[in-house]
Amino acid sequence: MHYVTVEGISKSYGEKPLFRNVSFHIEEGDKIALVALNGTGKSTLLRILCGKETVDEGKVWIHKEVTVVMLEQQSAFNLQKSILANIFAQEHPILNAIRDYERLTDDDREPDPVQLAAAITKMDELGAWHFDAKVKQILGKLNIHHLDQEMGTLSGGQLKRVALAKVLIDIGFEHKHTLLIMDEPTNHLDVSMIEWLESFLNQENVTLLLVTHDRYFLDSVCNEIIELDQQQLFIYKGDYENYLEKKAAREESDKASVEKARNQYRKELEWMRRQPKARTTKAKSRIDAFYDVKEKASVRLERQQLELNVKMTRLGGKILELKKVYKAFGNLTILKGFDYTFKKGERIGVVGKNGVGKSTFLNMLLGQEEPDSGKINIGDTVVFGNYNQQGLVLKEDMRIIEFVKNIAEHFPLADGTKVSAAQFLQLFLFPPEKQYTYVSKLSGGEKRRLHLLSILFRNPNFLVLDEPTNDLDLPTLSILEDFLQDYQGCIIIVSHDRYFMDKLVDHLFVFEGKGEVRDFPGNYTQYREWEKEESRNASKQEAPAAATAASKETPAPEAPKGRKMSYKEKRELELLEQEIAKLETEKKTIDEQLASGALPYEQLEPLARRVGEVIQLLDEKGMRWLELSEMEG
Repeated sequence: MHYVTVEGISKSYGEKPLFRNVSFHIEEGDKIALVALNGTGKSTLLRILCGKETVDEGKVWIHKEVTVVMLEQQSAFNLQKSILANIFAQEHPILNAIRDYERLTDDDREPDPVQLAAAITKMDELGAWHFDAKVKQILGKLNIHHLDQEMGTLSGGQLKRVALAKVLIDIGFEHKHTLLIMDEPTNHLDVSMIEWLESFLNQENVTLLLVTHDRYFLDSVCNEIIELDQQQLFIYKGDYENYLEKKAAREESDKASVEKARNQYRKELEWMRRQPKARTTKAKSRIDAFYDVKEKASVRLERQQLELNVKMTRLGGKILELKKVYKAFGNLTILKGFDYTFKKGERIGVVGKNGVGKSTFLNMLLGQEEPDSGKINIGDTVVFGNYNQQGLVLKEDMRIIEFVKNIAEHFPLADGTKVSAAQFLQLFLFPPEKQYTYVSKLSGGEKRRLHLLSILFRNPNFLVLDEPTNDLDLPTLSILEDFLQDYQGCIIIVSHDRYFMDKLVDHLFVFEGKGEVRDFPGNYTQYREWEKEESRNASKQEAPAAATAASKETPAPEAPKGRKMSYKEKRELELLEQEIAKLETEKKTIDEQLASGALPYEQLEPLARRVGEVIQLLDEKGMRWLELSEMEG
């Protein structure tokens, strides 16, 4: 089914054109990534498709049966209302039934029996239990609990996760044909959440258009890339690597075309200068063609790459030492006797779930947070460059070039030469005409790029990078990676961008919780493979142990008495028993189909994939059933 047609659209803000004469199509089942520099119109294009922006020229056609749902970078919530009220804000019978049931059962207080009976009856009538289970899965995977909590009390990361949950829930209740548009969906998600989101989007029958800086996520979810570049749009089928290859080939072709146009332009310019004022029809035709050639010859093809041989401040023998460092906030233990001595040129990644203290750890290294006990000794020659999530802080608005010149007029290189502030800005994709823009007029991603530039311009020898990839576009990320790969100083990075970490770090500090930090010798992908292998080995060891225990006739020890089960948990236990029975029946049916040998090839793969999903669901629901059964007992 044909979802969207965009024909010849153009959009400008004042004198600044974002894109001109852009056309593309979206078909049902397409999963498309939109790539462009920050500030060149990605978010504007997404908002045009949602009807939140208008075009200057051209047409946008969306099939009347298609519903467009969008996750924006900044979602509008009623901050005085609860999480529950905001997630289920739209009117839909099933959503209303789930909202009423969740409101009654969200805590341990005994609900009104009449209201509860009415809510359960409504859920039964609408067949809403399946959707309720899906809602619980989404909220649980995104670590969203306490649904009665007021939105105004949430952090920025929590708000982003609630917005994502709302969008994912909405697409389950919308019309059959939904176009899901997502602007940086992986921001503020830890890696386990990102991996779950990849799986969710691949399983759902959804048509998708997204902007993301996470290249592993892009490759896992999308099968097409469209790029906004130089106000034009280019379409590439395939993965990110294919996009890079095809883009490089296109740029080489463009370069040859422009050189040819420039040669022709020089010849035509000489002819124009020789012409008398009275011109024949033939001459006028050639004059018109001259202006076309002039436009082609004037195309800018500069693709600045950051190839700076930096004159870095010298690092002495002593860099940074942590000795028996302890740190906790109430019951949250962050470090428990942590020891480490940094060496020259080290590149360390810091990973762990949200809330385990990664940012606090960085603040302690920088001297912005004191340990509870232990020592942190910083070498005399260390110059920190701190790129944090807070971003730029300006006392007053100023132009980009003024902001950089306030730091320094020139940037020293290792060969004794210098580059000016203006040249350095160009290397970070701020062309001369952009450098006199006020900082307040920049997009969110451009401000992040300027913040990064300002850190590097101070010439640090120890970089501390806290989520450096958030809101940066892919071209800027490529430049940053090239710079950091040649950087001679120490680097410590907190990031959920797996591609970025794999490319740059030598080993990891894995924050496992309760103050435990594992020093893992490898990059992030190697760590995940090791973690999965450890999990598989643990499962193999547990299985025989469980069988041995079951075979013994000694009575099982009495389970510790837990808290009283809530109405919601009792109902969940009943439903789990029904769901497990259905899943076991489905698994048996699929096993019989696969064993028959009569299925055509094209049916084997989806059935094999589904049986894997069913087994996983049986494991998850079985574990939850055991938890609830122990409470009941």
